[in-house]
Amino acid sequence: MNLVGIIPVSIVLALLVIIYLIASILKQDKGTEEMQEVSAAIYEGAMAFLNRQYKTIYALALVAAVILFFASNGFYTAISFIAGSVASGIAGYIGMWTSAISNLRSAAGARSSLNRALVTALRGGAVTGLAVTALSLLGVAGLFYAFGGAQNPERAPLLIVGFGFGASFVALFAQLGGGIYTKAADVGADLVGKVEAGIPEDDPRNPAVIADLVGDNVGDCAGRGADLFESTAAENIGAMILGIALFPVLGVKGILFPLVARAAGIISTIVGLFTVSTREDQDPMAGLNRGYVVTTILNIIFLYFITREMLSGKGVNFLNFYGASLIGLALSFVFVYITQYYTSYRYRPVQQIVSACQTGPAANISAGVSVGMESTALPTLFISAAIIGSYWLGETSGLPEGGLYGTAVATMGMLSTAAYILAMDTFGPITDNAGGIVEMSNAPEEIRHRTDRLDAAGNTTKALTKGYAIGSAALATFLLFSAYIDEVKLALNIKGKYPVDIGKPPVFIGAFLGAMLVYLFSATAIRAVGKAAQVVIEEVRRQFKANPDILEGKAKPSYAACVDIVTRGALREMVLPGLLVVIMPILTGLIFGAEAAAAFLMVGTIGGVLMALFLNNGGGAWDNAKKYIELGHLGGKGSDPHKAGVVGDTVGDPFKDTAGPSLHVLVKLISTITLVLAGLFVTRGF
Repeated sequence: MNLVGIIPVSIVLALLVIIYLIASILKQDKGTEEMQEVSAAIYEGAMAFLNRQYKTIYALALVAAVILFFASNGFYTAISFIAGSVASGIAGYIGMWTSAISNLRSAAGARSSLNRALVTALRGGAVTGLAVTALSLLGVAGLFYAFGGAQNPERAPLLIVGFGFGASFVALFAQLGGGIYTKAADVGADLVGKVEAGIPEDDPRNPAVIADLVGDNVGDCAGRGADLFESTAAENIGAMILGIALFPVLGVKGILFPLVARAAGIISTIVGLFTVSTREDQDPMAGLNRGYVVTTILNIIFLYFITREMLSGKGVNFLNFYGASLIGLALSFVFVYITQYYTSYRYRPVQQIVSACQTGPAANISAGVSVGMESTALPTLFISAAIIGSYWLGETSGLPEGGLYGTAVATMGMLSTAAYILAMDTFGPITDNAGGIVEMSNAPEEIRHRTDRLDAAGNTTKALTKGYAIGSAALATFLLFSAYIDEVKLALNIKGKYPVDIGKPPVFIGAFLGAMLVYLFSATAIRAVGKAAQVVIEEVRRQFKANPDILEGKAKPSYAACVDIVTRGALREMVLPGLLVVIMPILTGLIFGAEAAAAFLMVGTIGGVLMALFLNNGGGAWDNAKKYIELGHLGGKGSDPHKAGVVGDTVGDPFKDTAGPSLHVLVKLISTITLVLAGLFVTRGF
């Protein structure tokens, strides 16, 4: 049975479901005129920023493509880089546009029921999830066959590594720029609006409120769409490269297995999405979790038949690889629930932060930092167990050199739920925008209460998606590191092992620089938010002072002024940290050689994963501690504990929405850069 046909089938099926979902969303009620005005302003601001941002990104990408043409495999690498860059941009636009059509209708749906608002928001997220994963699958599979995969499958995967590099390159700047935008606006709106002026979140009197809502689209939707697009693309290509070594036993099936597994994941996600619903008295997360469980169960079934058909050979036990795929699936499940534990207000960590809010902002910040640091322990243990378990299963499968391929299969297992996870992730900013639209249109408190519940669930889904993304990044970068070593061995014509000896000074320096990059990058990203937010704060204060009627509700603030300020600030500030990530691994490889570049990649990955876990979970915990108080606990909105919670949330904003998510891309970008330039690095260094 030839399962390769499932690849085009899943892409076509995803397209048909996307058309159906968009049609069903557009049929929904658009709410009042006030709601439509707010939504139109958000859409206009988001499109203006995205257009300006991608002009900057593609100017940089064009320069990179020219350099690649002369520095690597020439035509093939440059073309695949451009294709990856363009496809990543399309993924970003899809994420933003979907949010724009869904947030208004989710807000309007909240007028009638919680379930209607939830289903509308999730269907909007599903359009992004299915479009991004199907586009990634189409790009990798299309280039594989376009570059001669049918005739020479052992060579084609090496020619398309530029696709992953292009996707990662664009995703880093998209995530950085969007993250700086959304958090600069959010911090500016919260500190002056909530803390100084004492007005509610998303209050129409706040001059920065539209910029804040625009930020949810350009950061959490467009940025994350590009992020997960490059994740699936780079990891598919890395696994295909590892499959080349197994060609004598498995043939082309070992190379195409990642694409077939991804296709099956799209189909299972489609089924899971249509099982989601909730009741008025039910936690919205229960319905979302049900869909995730259904998707996971279907993947468990599909992967059995896929591994049996594609990873069987003479003396090879496919059940070992099936077990490795189950380890990956289990790891994704574990990451989702670990992240929920550390970021949901139902559990101890967030409740500790809530309790600390009673004694002021300082105690709150200390508690949040502690939770973030603690949250790195369990994920590290589970990632380690997954790597060693899947490696052992591959090693004992009967397949020569099967250990590394076992870890690749585990990565494919974890990523089989990527489309559903991305749907849940985009659900978050859609519900956040819906809450803002309800607040700004002066809708009744009952409707705002529904959107608050969805917003709290959305904060959790955004946090758990970041946990999932960094978990998959950890597995994937181990996979990509292995692919890099294979490229180096091929370039040096080495048949055995290629050790990376950290006892050599150049190699140790490479490792040291990799660790340093994580901290320097995080610092520049967080500082960029602070610098952009300062200008927003000054503008909001200026408007309040210049026109006191704004706070009394007698005059309308200038939303456009804040939107323009944040747009210019985000585009200016994203360039330095982005170039830092691109330039440092290249200089390390050129100065110190391929072995030092391997050490840079290894230690940079480890440091990046741990730092991202700390930033994501700490920031998410602070956010939901504030949300918990806003639901009426400890005096509710406007109380002293609430003010302390707002300060903690403001500190955590650039952690969880700028530096943390950008680190997901960083660890994969340095992997794809070293993979693309491996042939150049072997001729350099000491």
